[in-house]
Amino acid sequence: MAAEAAEYIVTPAPNDQFGVSVAGEDIQIVEDTITPYWQFLLWLAAMQILSIIDVVLYFIKLIFVILGFKIVNKENVLDNPDRSIIYTYIKTKPGAFIDEIVEKTGFGRGRVRHHITILEVQNKIEVHKDGRKIRYFENNSTYDEEERKIISALQNITSQRIISEIQNGNCNTNSALAHEIGVSRATISWYMRTLKEVELINEEREGKNIIYRVNPTYENLIEKYG
Repeated sequence: MAAEAAEYIVTPAPNDQFGVSVAGEDIQIVEDTITPYWQFLLWLAAMQILSIIDVVLYFIKLIFVILGFKIVNKENVLDNPDRSIIYTYIKTKPGAFIDEIVEKTGFGRGRVRHHITILEVQNKIEVHKDGRKIRYFENNSTYDEEERKIISALQNITSQRIISEIQNGNCNTNSALAHEIGVSRATISWYMRTLKEVELINEEREGKNIIYRVNPTYENLIEKYG
């Protein structure tokens, strides 16, 4: 029996050139990025150092605990009774300053500064600079910057007296206020500049006189903190 012949079709071999299409495919060459070995070693060393620091910090905290020291955080910051008293005073008397806190609490200045620093670091209080004086407020988003300025201005006894005299209708000019309060006209002018800057006081000219009036927008704040 005769064997049947097999028929073969021979085609050119695929192109073995890198990046060249064989049958019209869309060829995209992806470039491999090789990180230098020294960078890998540097990263590995950094991870080792951070691990060592974590271990050291853990043992430092442990030593402090064994010795009776307490690590202060947001959860226990008010566990200290002195610190709690200072915080409560600032909370109930917004705009308090360091001399006032020292006087009212009876604590030493260094003691008060120490606890205020901790309260500030733990975001329990915030600081407002009123000229050369630093005032403290509870940090609970109750007071915006404008309110802090107004409350700070109302902490001054002379400012309170000026506003009270104007509100009561007793006097509303520079000379009348100076005579009533017992200070110079220059002193009244100095306080008025501050009160006008925070918009607690408005002024109007009537003839030769400048008339002062309390800004009705802030009457509630004046009543509460004045």
